[in-house]
Amino acid sequence: MPAWTRFAAISVAAFACAFGTLTPTVVTAAPLIVAHRGGTGDTPENTVRAFTNALQNGAQALWMTVQVTRDGVPVMYRPADLSALTEGRGKLADIDYADVRKLNAGYTFSRKGADGQIVYPYRDNPLPIPTLREALAAVPANVPVLLDLKQTPAAPLVEAVIKVLDETNAWSRVRLYSTEAEATDRLRARRPQAQLFESRDATRNRLVAAALAGQCAAPPAPGTWAGIEFHRQVEVVERFTLGEGISKVVANWWTPAAVQCFKSRGDVHLVAFGIETPQDFEAASQLGFDAVMTDSPARLRAALANQGQGASK
Repeated sequence: MPAWTRFAAISVAAFACAFGTLTPTVVTAAPLIVAHRGGTGDTPENTVRAFTNALQNGAQALWMTVQVTRDGVPVMYRPADLSALTEGRGKLADIDYADVRKLNAGYTFSRKGADGQIVYPYRDNPLPIPTLREALAAVPANVPVLLDLKQTPAAPLVEAVIKVLDETNAWSRVRLYSTEAEATDRLRARRPQAQLFESRDATRNRLVAAALAGQCAAPPAPGTWAGIEFHRQVEVVERFTLGEGISKVVANWWTPAAVQCFKSRGDVHLVAFGIETPQDFEAASQLGFDAVMTDSPARLRAALANQGQGASK
């Protein structure tokens, strides 16, 4: 059975509700734990060490972020500038892989030492920015990978990712996400077998319609995967003749009605981003989410254990 199929079918009896017709108040399994960029709170993000540590800390799937170098090598990196995480600077797309390889992906990673002072544990123990090929090779084939394409223009990145997934025969173990419709549209056209999340715009629009209009006009088709933050700071803009009014709110938009709308046509799978507390984990579980994404699998697992909760294995 392909790795991603196993992810969708882990404990068939336990996941019968989550992957079939949902009644939001009846949940029989905890969501899978997905390590956001390998666990940004535990280890320098998007590194091989982060991915392996996340699995040791109880993560059951991995979220990875990919960009492409100037000479066409897809590597695991998220920020817009190299200075955010490394001792380098500039956009990754403007630099060749040979120079990216020299950088320390853990350069800015910090934590408090025993004396309360901030320390940088990886400045003397540098970690390279891995290629997509290296990241996939470092992770067991039965571990699902959620791959976020994080670069514009999208075409060079999409083509580089396609090449690696073709050559590593990894399409069955990877599900692809991007906030850029250009990326997912190109993937869909170039590789029909690509497993994709629906667009962020589509997910957000459905949530807004459910929250503000009480509407479920266009639930997603069966087989759809959707993911967005569990809580999200949003702005509601009202435009009128002499200007506009803006209301800011932290949206708790994943209500039982919203989840029921998303799942009303059957097999729709939901991933909640930004789950860091046992309370949010429990809420996502009760709503029928299939997976939750966290910055620290170690911290979340420990908190769940302290409260006597469990996550599905």
